[in-house]
Amino acid sequence: MVTDNADRRIRLADAAIDTLAEAGMRGLTHRAVDQAAGLPEGSCSNHFRTRESLLEAAVDRLADRDAIELALRPPDATDPDEVARLLTDLVTKWTTVDRTRMLARYELALESTRRPKLRRALRDSGLRFRAMAADLLAGLGADEPQVRAHAFIACLDGLIFDRLAGAGEPDTQQIYEALRILLRGYLS
Repeated sequence: MVTDNADRRIRLADAAIDTLAEAGMRGLTHRAVDQAAGLPEGSCSNHFRTRESLLEAAVDRLADRDAIELALRPPDATDPDEVARLLTDLVTKWTTVDRTRMLARYELALESTRRPKLRRALRDSGLRFRAMAADLLAGLGADEPQVRAHAFIACLDGLIFDRLAGAGEPDTQQIYEALRILLRGYLS
């Protein structure tokens, strides 16, 4: 059973994600997170003494939420077109309904260029998803799936970023076509 303390830490990490997405890195304060979580002032600093620990909690929470969601989406790993469809649905969801998570992730990524400890936390969470991508590519029959997983995640991340903040907003069909071409390219 999850303890009240663990529930509160999750609630605060979720509030930090929301605050990052809404107010950016400058708006992320312990007080702002307390308000976003609807908790008494001092709650956030009681659980996360430093800004660094709060940022790491946000990274960990993002990774946990993504892993849960990805585990619920078992694709037919032998059909690249079906995988592209599932990934298109995921990109669409992450750039609309779950836009907050992606905006927070990019805020954290930029901040990590100045904070080595945060950089390590992001790298470690990213390794989990590269491993999942390697498994997906291996299931499709791609050569060297471990090597190709890095480029695959980079391309997927680029599609998400372009949809959120790029000069153009690729529509769902364009995202699907890009992913289908990418996946099929790994199978040639």
